[in-house]
Amino acid sequence: MYDKNFQPIHINAKFGDFDGNNGSGRYIFFPGSFGRAKEIAERFDNVTVQKHPRGHDIHFGTIKGYDDNIIEVASVSSGMGTPSVDIILNELIRLGAKRFLRVGTSGSLQYQKTKLGDLVIANGAVRDEGASLAYLPPEFPAMASFEMLRCAYLASRKLNMKPKTHVGTIHSKDSLYAREFQSGPKEQENKRYHEILHDAGVIASEMEASVLFVVCACYNQKLQEYGEGYAFRIFAGAICAIVSNGPEWVDEKQMPKITKDLIDLSVETILQLDQYERGK
Repeated sequence: MYDKNFQPIHINAKFGDFDGNNGSGRYIFFPGSFGRAKEIAERFDNVTVQKHPRGHDIHFGTIKGYDDNIIEVASVSSGMGTPSVDIILNELIRLGAKRFLRVGTSGSLQYQKTKLGDLVIANGAVRDEGASLAYLPPEFPAMASFEMLRCAYLASRKLNMKPKTHVGTIHSKDSLYAREFQSGPKEQENKRYHEILHDAGVIASEMEASVLFVVCACYNQKLQEYGEGYAFRIFAGAICAIVSNGPEWVDEKQMPKITKDLIDLSVETILQLDQYERGK
């Protein structure tokens, strides 16, 4: 699964760039937005940027953990939609990356219970997309790694964000306009589909998490053939901010605060994960 001679097409990186953290590898913040990847990197120390013509620039850096240890991190955009995630994720993994935290946005499917700016920690995702089907049949669940899920929950408590943070299943889709906005001739079918998800308790809808979970599960199984311990595990998680809540949509004035909360929770999740992996 790893290839020292692998030449990625869509990112500018090489084998070894994602080493670090005592064998766990760099912790990678994986937003869909190019701008958010840069904004996350503003929290880093010792930042270097490896640019790429396609825009998937990789921001390398460090953050200070608890006990003043230095944690190696990176931030790179996955792009929008599961096909883009599939490409960038595969290139990162083939270069040795093993820790991924999606930092995204979503629309609520439980808007009577949520508010704009609330945060969602995904324990799994509905696979309403085609990319993950190229790997595994639809019966296979798209699940977040327990370690990421645990540390994100602890992070929400540490930051006193638990009242505005929801833990549960999210929905990953291919089509924003058909599924979300009921555009096209399948309008009624898509409306009914959302009603089913709502009745099943699915919290929010987005476009990237399911393939992240499925691809990481495949590579995680493969990697464990080579040894035991955290150095032979791949972790994947997802945290999303709610930017639409039924008829309500965020405006530009609300986004800075929402983005700050999202990044705060994501960074704290990585701090908690570092503690967890070091046995603290």
